[in-house]
Amino acid sequence: MSVRVRFAPSPTGYLHVGGLRTALYNYLFARHHGGQCVLRIEDTDRTRFVENAQENLIKSLRWAGIEFDESPEVGGPYGPYVQSERFDLYRKYALELLDHGAAYYAFDTPEELDAMRERQQKAGIAPKYDRSTMRNQFTLGQEETQRLIDSGAPYVIRMKVPITGEIRFNDLIRGEVVVSGKDVDDQILLKSDGFPTYHLANVVDDHLMKITHVIRGEEWLPSTPKHVLLYDAFGWERPQFAHLPLLLNKDKTKLSKRQGSVAVEDFVERGYFKEAFVNFIALLGWNPTADREIFSMNELIATFSLEKVNKAGAVFDTQKLDWMNSQYLRAFEPAELVRRLKPYMSEEILSKFNDEYIEKVIVLLRERIDILRDVLTFGDYMFDKPKIYDPDYLQKHWKDTTLELIKPLIDVFRSADIWEHKQLHDQTMKYVESRSVKLKDVIHPIRVMITGKSVGAGMFETMEVLGKQECIERFDLFVEQKEKGLL
Repeated sequence: MSVRVRFAPSPTGYLHVGGLRTALYNYLFARHHGGQCVLRIEDTDRTRFVENAQENLIKSLRWAGIEFDESPEVGGPYGPYVQSERFDLYRKYALELLDHGAAYYAFDTPEELDAMRERQQKAGIAPKYDRSTMRNQFTLGQEETQRLIDSGAPYVIRMKVPITGEIRFNDLIRGEVVVSGKDVDDQILLKSDGFPTYHLANVVDDHLMKITHVIRGEEWLPSTPKHVLLYDAFGWERPQFAHLPLLLNKDKTKLSKRQGSVAVEDFVERGYFKEAFVNFIALLGWNPTADREIFSMNELIATFSLEKVNKAGAVFDTQKLDWMNSQYLRAFEPAELVRRLKPYMSEEILSKFNDEYIEKVIVLLRERIDILRDVLTFGDYMFDKPKIYDPDYLQKHWKDTTLELIKPLIDVFRSADIWEHKQLHDQTMKYVESRSVKLKDVIHPIRVMITGKSVGAGMFETMEVLGKQECIERFDLFVEQKEKGLL
């Protein structure tokens, strides 16, 4: 049988990085086995529905390079692929469960359910629907049940969970899982408004879409016994289950936006390479080998296996992500980096500087940054004269005698025939030796005059890229302001 997997997000907001990992693992598993990967939108909970969330989810998945064989956009033989367009199906199958005796009608009001939970809480019992005392077809009898239905009384359809025995299933990551039937709630399958719950819709759709492997987050593990019971009640073959470990903050708490970004679109906006981000996400809980960490998408597909996914939670370490992104930054061809940087550049910069110059700036700075976009902030002085000069740096390195020391050196630069970093370095060394001063006595003042900052790339390499005219203009501008007492 061909492998068929699905990623089934709810359109309740942004794509969480944990959701991207789930989608990625499904995609890698399907491609590794030559199978199909399906995108299904699970929008049955209309109270949590967010406008445009579906489009944003798909946009983030496409950015990451995850392509689906079947989806709301591309269609497929088992559509529709949006649950709100499949409601008639869920009611049909809920009624089938009623006929099999695997489900039942319940008529409890929200107030009655609250009172039940309160009683259980006071008695120290875990909250769970009490089939033996609440208002349902077992306590009311068939005649009263039918009368209530005929009169239009609101009802839900609940799953009838066996109160004895065990529910067993195999998890490809965790091994055999055993749960006692008495610990599983009589889950609502069809709500009073006719909407299915996640549990019914999920099982029906996975069966009808011929899903062979359900690969999802660990948070769905407690729901799986209910799903197993539904498969068995319908007489359907169960898919194979694999529950992925949680993503954790550095302090080992569950990853949440309280401690930083968790939305994929935030990392897109920040300027991470999709190749680096996908590589990083893939290794959160899985690694095919201990001796390397940089993998292309094709390499991830070739080596992926669920057997090597860890049970323990994986720490989402942004420092590790920055390091990985920096490896891609150093590996990409400069011309490709120019292409990728341009969308972040202003029209003013694009109109003033050609690709050749931008490429030189990237090559100059990429060893000192982790994210390509930071060229524009870390190296803003490469695109405009400094408007502010670091006051602490100035105070530390600019002495009363510095201006008189620097002005003759500027004249040396002004008369230079060759404007390359080696010649600039040699001329400066010759100058400081003639003055019996140290290189640091001039190099720090030069840096602040040229860049306004205390850190950057090699000073003479920076001057070479900026060019002679620009550097001389910056020297003269600084000296003028200094002599007028403006600095």
